[in-house]
Amino acid sequence: MTRILGIDPGSRKTGYGLIDTQRGRGCYVASGVIRLPDGPLPERLKLIFDAVSQIVQQYAPTQMAIENVFMSKSAGSALKLGQARGAAIVAATCADLPVAEYEARKVKQAIVGNGAADKLQVQHMVKTLLQLPASPQEDAADALAVALCHMHTTQALVQAAGGTRGRFRRGRLTIS
Repeated sequence: MTRILGIDPGSRKTGYGLIDTQRGRGCYVASGVIRLPDGPLPERLKLIFDAVSQIVQQYAPTQMAIENVFMSKSAGSALKLGQARGAAIVAATCADLPVAEYEARKVKQAIVGNGAADKLQVQHMVKTLLQLPASPQEDAADALAVALCHMHTTQALVQAAGGTRGRFRRGRLTIS
């Protein structure tokens, strides 16, 4: 069994979602949103690092997947988003977790079938795929979608290589 931690980074709200992969399906474990108070960016980055470290310690994922930076309204916003991603990535790598990165369009394509899907469509499909009783919060749904995208991508790579399973070694996926 593989446990995947998905992260939807943000400098104000960072979503997280955990799934277990069992028999080719994703099973919901937990999700939520790390809400960050107003204040200097370095303090918010530390909160992201600490929260992701605590999630890793509590749930013991074996892999992490995170959404890549996209160009937003301004370069400053993109830089802050990149720094939030960095804080989460460092927390994972400090726990020796391999980290996979996915473009937002790829995540939407993998979950909804449309790289331009809106947040409501992503929430609905995450709810359906994980058989949840209600839609998760927006940022948590995005994080679960990243985890599901990673699960699907890993399975597809293993199948394409003709292997029976994939394993991360030194941060790289190997097929066996």
